[in-house]
Amino acid sequence: MSGASGGRVAPARDEQARIETHERIVAEAERIKALGEASESQAPYPVNEATIGTWLDAMGYDNPRFRDGDEAPPSMAQVWTMPGLGRKRPPEDPLSRMTDFLTAEGYTAVLGTNCEQTYERYLRVGEQVRVTSALDAVVGPKRTAMGEGYFVTSRNTWYVEDEVVATMLFRVLKFIPKERS
Repeated sequence: MSGASGGRVAPARDEQARIETHERIVAEAERIKALGEASESQAPYPVNEATIGTWLDAMGYDNPRFRDGDEAPPSMAQVWTMPGLGRKRPPEDPLSRMTDFLTAEGYTAVLGTNCEQTYERYLRVGEQVRVTSALDAVVGPKRTAMGEGYFVTSRNTWYVEDEVVATMLFRVLKFIPKERS
């Protein structure tokens, strides 16, 4: 980075800018976390045999319990509430809010890193599912093989009425890509 005189910007100034950026990111993360389950989406359709069958075909999973029964495979929990084509996440979605903020701070790339799912029970055909989302954690900055970034973890909770049926911690890395050499 060059200064007005064409020379390098002092390292202390670079470090101060990094500290200020980090403080803004931490403050925004805390603000979003304090909102709790800030986003809720209702599944557009009840749990149904046609979607279960299509999912089983796509996964190559031909378990008669799900093919011939009235239950959905547990790992389908998020299928019912996915935005789908032409639909977007609600504007209050905590993961979107945090990743949009990080993009504005220069962390423009994203990589899904992992998820942890817990299933409380099988969903049954005819049940109406809803999901809530909360920001769980923002950790960083971390230097990774991809570049420097922040790990952002959201927590999704699926319900049938007031009963929790599944939860998922979903983590992404929002990062500044390394320059190619």
